[in-house]
Amino acid sequence: MKFDTLQQGINVYENYAKVSDFDTRLYSTKKSKSDGKISLKYCVCNKEGFRETPRL
Repeated sequence: MKFDTLQQGINVYENYAKVSDFDTRLYSTKKSKSDGKISLKYCVCNKEGFRETPRL
């Protein structure tokens, strides 16, 4: 699916998760090297993979 805004896509996935009885979390972000805009955002089930450790 393609959405007009990132927030619309996140909202759709969170609503689907609520109906399907699971929790979500934002996992990873990729930004364009040319302009620094977000080009990809992963929203996953809260049990998916490992949570990235914060970089200090």
